[in-house]
Amino acid sequence: MTDLHDQLTAAADEAARVVAGTSPEQFALPTPCTRWDVRGLLNHLVLWTSYSFERRARSAEVGKDLTERDFAGDPDFAAAYRAQLDRALAAWKPAQVWESEIDTGQSTVPARQVAEMILMEMVLHGWDLASATGQEFTVPDPVAQTVCAAVTEVAAMYRDYDGFGPEVAVDADATALERALAMAGRRPDHRSDAASA
Repeated sequence: MTDLHDQLTAAADEAARVVAGTSPEQFALPTPCTRWDVRGLLNHLVLWTSYSFERRARSAEVGKDLTERDFAGDPDFAAAYRAQLDRALAAWKPAQVWESEIDTGQSTVPARQVAEMILMEMVLHGWDLASATGQEFTVPDPVAQTVCAAVTEVAAMYRDYDGFGPEVAVDADATALERALAMAGRRPDHRSDAASA
């Protein structure tokens, strides 16, 4: 439990930093996720990696009050995201959460598997937002390794549902983060380059 919670904490810190570095003047810019501009991506990131993240700890889902909310419209959206991330991380701190099965609404899966998917979402979309807004995105290697393994496991299925774009070729010495991005249809060497999800 502790290692993955620590990884989620590190990824949350980086995602919060990137969100804090995003300005309203950038909201209309394109992102690597062709379905969203910066505003849409920001709202997606906030919803799923902080609000849904917290609720998953108790097998709850987000409701319409959140799925239809424009988080980016809050003048203090970055501070609000940081505060909600902290609440989510606190919700996932107890050992009994990690020992539980999480009801996702479609199936019941081990808590660690849910946490790995949240970590993947946080890192991929955190990188997307950083790329779109001219920022760097870095995470510790253990985080990148976990995300790379998670992407490897789900890549084929995600591509079937247009969740990931086609895999991008990278050099043999690519980092774990670069490999994860490439498998998820991102081009880690190009900013604002189009990828599906």
